[in-house]
Amino acid sequence: MTDWLSRHVPKIVLAPTFVAVLLFVYGFIAWTAWVSLTRSKLMPRYEIDGLIQYERLFASPRWDTALTNLFIFGALFIGISMILGLMLAIFLDQKIRIEGALRTIYLYPMALSMIVTGTAWKWILNPGLGIQAMVQGWGFENFTFDWLINPEMALYAIVMAAVWQASGFVMALFLAGLRSVDGEIIKAAQVDGIPTWRVYTAIIIPSMAPIFLSAFIVLAHLAIKSFDLVIALTGGGPGYATDLPATYMYAMAFSRGDLGQAASSAMIMMLVVFTIVVPYLYSELRAKND
Repeated sequence: MTDWLSRHVPKIVLAPTFVAVLLFVYGFIAWTAWVSLTRSKLMPRYEIDGLIQYERLFASPRWDTALTNLFIFGALFIGISMILGLMLAIFLDQKIRIEGALRTIYLYPMALSMIVTGTAWKWILNPGLGIQAMVQGWGFENFTFDWLINPEMALYAIVMAAVWQASGFVMALFLAGLRSVDGEIIKAAQVDGIPTWRVYTAIIIPSMAPIFLSAFIVLAHLAIKSFDLVIALTGGGPGYATDLPATYMYAMAFSRGDLGQAASSAMIMMLVVFTIVVPYLYSELRAKND
């Protein structure tokens, strides 16, 4: 009996977690996929009716707006976060005296939830309370900074808040990569008279390609799932100016009572995530096997 327990205790301990993941993750994914093929409205129906929900989805102007916003938001969010994170990491890699304090300051936004970040930036960007009101109070009465209520600029306000929160995390990834580079290589390059900027661009940064890929995967995943930041900052408005697939899905499920449409949008989001994550996982597994 003792031998049997010693062999099977790990399986017994992991069994509840395995069952929970199987039910509440993969089970609900399967349920969502099924509902996306039905005419479900406020309550789910289970009679398969083909791809009608997907046809409605891609014929919806609001969904087109959400996808366009996701492309713009994702490109700017990922690009700026990676550039800013790399610059901060290179700055801290110079081993300045107050590195610990600066690293804490840069990482602090990541400790906040997206709801807190969205609420704080909503105050900062509010024309009547934030930057615009402050600068006008200094005597610059013609100064305007109304991105939050301007349909053409509201999406960029969300990019600003998202970059503020995520760039510190990217900085930490890049800083760890910079500190893992063999110092002898850098010293040899400096002895040969190679400028510092050239050492970074030609030697150090190219060697960090796996870290760039990891940062890209994490940021892309955050961009596709973005919901709470948008809800807290703009609520998807003005109008549908900052609508993203996640907010579209929420609106269809809980505001419009269109469960089938929400399920179809959720499946499209999942497929987009899979197209990013699966090749990355495949390359990682292949590299380990090689």
